[in-house]
Amino acid sequence: MQSLLLSGTPNPRQAEFFRASARHTAYGGARGGGKSWAMRRKLVLLAFATPELNALLLRRTLPELRENHVVPLLRELAGVAEYNAAERVFRFPNGSRLRLGYCDGVNDVYQYQGQEYDVIGMEEATHFTEEQMRFLTTCNRTVKPGFRPRMYYTCNPGNIGHAWVKRLFIDRQFQGGERPEDYAFIPARVWDNKVLLAADPDYVRQLEALPEDLRRAHLEGDWDVHAGQYFREFSRERHVAEPFVLPSWWRRFRSMDWGYNDPCCVLWHAVDGDGRVYTYRELYVRRMQASEVARKMRELTGSEHIAYTVASPDMWQKRGAILKSEGGFSGESIAELFAREGVPLTPADNARVAGWQRVREYLAPAADGKPLWQAFPNCENLLRTLPLLMFDAHDREDAADGEDHAPEALRYGLMSRPCGSREAAAPARRRYDPLSTPKPRVGFLEK
Repeated sequence: MQSLLLSGTPNPRQAEFFRASARHTAYGGARGGGKSWAMRRKLVLLAFATPELNALLLRRTLPELRENHVVPLLRELAGVAEYNAAERVFRFPNGSRLRLGYCDGVNDVYQYQGQEYDVIGMEEATHFTEEQMRFLTTCNRTVKPGFRPRMYYTCNPGNIGHAWVKRLFIDRQFQGGERPEDYAFIPARVWDNKVLLAADPDYVRQLEALPEDLRRAHLEGDWDVHAGQYFREFSRERHVAEPFVLPSWWRRFRSMDWGYNDPCCVLWHAVDGDGRVYTYRELYVRRMQASEVARKMRELTGSEHIAYTVASPDMWQKRGAILKSEGGFSGESIAELFAREGVPLTPADNARVAGWQRVREYLAPAADGKPLWQAFPNCENLLRTLPLLMFDAHDREDAADGEDHAPEALRYGLMSRPCGSREAAAPARRRYDPLSTPKPRVGFLEK
């Protein structure tokens, strides 16, 4: 029976997934990588290897669960594990059980509240919200001595969970108690799936024929492209520049989107002689007082000459910041606090639709084929969040609210209409010409 169960040879990527032992392991990235088979086989192997294992395998909808897992498992486990259709549970001879579930609605995840699973598999994890994922982690625990609870994810770019999957497994931007060593990502593409390529060689050609953005996502596994994306023009290959020493004569300026509980983002930009803008530094902080942000900006700027700094127009509202004066207390705007710390600000043009269109123009190729805007790799939060912006559901010309603080700062900067820099010409050397040079006055007291 076990030889029947283990029939089929995993490709190298699938074998790597089978060996993975991190607390959270994601597998996939592109279509055709054999994700569903790998997820089913991984959980079944664990069920056989671990007596009394309690595992949960999830898809977002019941039809997907039935077609992708129930039907194949009934065939693969025939005579090996007993299936209870009412509970959607496979029971193994060693006491292990594999439950198959779904979370069609946002709140369906709460049906698992109070339950305990040694292993949880989330198929097409980007179809789940971050809140659903976080709730499921509270169900992933065990009392088995020596067994470490774990979660497995398969995924493609796009859909409602794109941002959290990308943050954890692609960008590896961790928050709170998240530890880098607990997260592993195993990329898989159609070229890894020799079985599919042999059975359907036209499948690759179908993916290659897709529009560029869909091709990048489905064939290449590019996580900077996804459904509903506002800036599909963005490409790390085109818009991330290798750092270089900025010429001293390039004009430099800053732009800022203020926030205290929300992130505050400051971007440093330089403009070359052709008007191309390079964003070369970012400051991205939370819960930092205005005076502290201003001092940090001065520290990072050092001896650089900054032509101007544009900032969120709401920073000129007199709200909250107070100073003691002779007459008691007087309101002071956040912009005034920055000015008092030696960082004068200029209100940014906050026209949203026009501003986003300006960003789109700078992302587009110029006459030389190179975009008018690029960023250095150290601008991590800008490069992470710019491609995550989504279309507003009620205004297709605007971007939806989200983690848009760094893109907002970029929009303010580009709306300041930065002009091309000019290198100051060296002063001409003066030559002595006895015929044209006036004679010095000798004896100015002469009459």
